[in-house]
Amino acid sequence: MDKLKQVAVIIPAYNEEKSIGDVVRGIKRLGEGYIPVVINDNSEDRTTDIALAEGAIVIELPCNLGIGGAVQTGYKFAKENGYDACIQVDGDGQHPTNQIPKLIKSLFEDDYDIVIGSRFVMDSDYEISFMRLVGIKILSFFLKILTGLDIKDTTSGFRAINRRALEFFASEYPQDYPEPESLVFAHKKGFKIKEIPTRMSNRMYGKSSITPILSTYYMIKVMLAMFIDLFKK
Repeated sequence: MDKLKQVAVIIPAYNEEKSIGDVVRGIKRLGEGYIPVVINDNSEDRTTDIALAEGAIVIELPCNLGIGGAVQTGYKFAKENGYDACIQVDGDGQHPTNQIPKLIKSLFEDDYDIVIGSRFVMDSDYEISFMRLVGIKILSFFLKILTGLDIKDTTSGFRAINRRALEFFASEYPQDYPEPESLVFAHKKGFKIKEIPTRMSNRMYGKSSITPILSTYYMIKVMLAMFIDLFKK
């Protein structure tokens, strides 16, 4: 990267021993400006050992905080250690690490506060269940009604943020299902947000814990939270 920008690559991980090594190695191949920071969300496997062996910084959480708490821990670390930006990457290998510079380039060169890697800006062969796709589309429509933001991949966890957004999210960040809700936070702060097309893979191992019933529950809960957030001071 130009001017030796320092980017903390935040990797929330829970029991990702089968994939975390590949993710960290992919980040290390990008060059010295990209620092892999694994947030081990109280895993019960060898996630920490493997991440350390591959050269990552590892932060161990004393209990399972979930995705919001894990990501915010990464933001706090990046803020306190003077990083120029952060990018969130899943520990299961769904976000190809070679796509990271694409988001960071747009963040710095186009002067955005948040850049979201999207599965839906252009045609993609990414496999997603019908129920989850419907849920994402509903959340996207609801977000547009609330804020005017036209974000197609509201649940994407593949996103880069600059120092200004980092300092805010280190203090204020939703906990349960943070990706859609954090967009309301960002809108209220006046952050500039851009969505760009990126390739994503299906998870390398295991399967998602989100069932159709949980997807419906998640969608209703998040929509309610987004509505309430819009009117909070």
